[in-house]
Amino acid sequence: MSTVESGTAAAATASEKGQRIEHEGILDVRDLKAYFKLRDGDVKAVDGVSFLLEHGKSLGLAGESGCGKTTAALAILKLLPENGRIVSGEVLFDGKNLAKRTEYGMSKIRWKDISIIFQGAMNALNPVQPVGKQIAEPIILHEGLSENKAMVRARELFDLVGINPKRVTEFPHEMSGGMRQRAMIAMALACNPKLIIGDEPTTALDVMVQAQILELIERLRHELNLSFILISHDLSVMAETCDTGVIMYAGKVVEAGTTTQIFNSAAHPYTKQLIRAFPNIHERREMVSSIAGDPPNLLNPPPGCRFFPRCSEGEPACTETEQEMVELDPGHFARCWKVA
Repeated sequence: MSTVESGTAAAATASEKGQRIEHEGILDVRDLKAYFKLRDGDVKAVDGVSFLLEHGKSLGLAGESGCGKTTAALAILKLLPENGRIVSGEVLFDGKNLAKRTEYGMSKIRWKDISIIFQGAMNALNPVQPVGKQIAEPIILHEGLSENKAMVRARELFDLVGINPKRVTEFPHEMSGGMRQRAMIAMALACNPKLIIGDEPTTALDVMVQAQILELIERLRHELNLSFILISHDLSVMAETCDTGVIMYAGKVVEAGTTTQIFNSAAHPYTKQLIRAFPNIHERREMVSSIAGDPPNLLNPPPGCRFFPRCSEGEPACTETEQEMVELDPGHFARCWKVA
């Protein structure tokens, strides 16, 4: 496997060692740190995250709620709330460091080059505007089209994602959850972006609709040659839709590689326990195992491995120094003393 093909975690290791490696990926995140300012101090929500996404490929960011995956995505687009900020690191999109861009500079990137499918379409869509008009807005802004031409494009996008184009005049409450999510996908595609970020795009949808939405995203990704980042706490979704995966815990990347490597040869204890926490229909029917304990307080994270208090394989050395990412096989990395 070439450096480009295995680059998902290679950038992480290089960044930690202060090296700069040039890749052909569309998105190269290097040692990204994004903190939230609270009265008691900084919450280290994203604390040295690195990964590489290649052109036309899909990457999954997975982990428990609160692990930092959504914060990492919002940091890429510089959409953090007022008390959030990028402390350090690089977000290289087509060679341009987005972390250093002004708000005006980012406004030229969002929707035009990078778009996002927010979780919970009912909350993401404006309830007092027709859905078609909301889709037309970024087209008017970035493409310079008239409102009439933008609405023609909105109808085409509705048809593309499987919604009757006549429904562009409807409001969000007049659509089902699955239809609203399709409308969010249409909005993400409005300006022909190179990269789409899906933040839990199937949240609150029933299983059948989830499958339809994921199938739609996969079909459009291949047809339009899109690069895609999927944020999910559901490893089965990542396995089904992503080429590579990044497992996060407490603001850190703990394992990265191809989805085949992660699921067939999981190395980090957290990844192993995450996989065991999901039922497997091909094995004996039994209750899945949960991960005991709670994630650490990121206002004051523990020294060494942050997973140690919940780890069944931990040793005293784990509490002393944090292990760097170790390459196990080409393109497969894990942050654990047990595999060092």
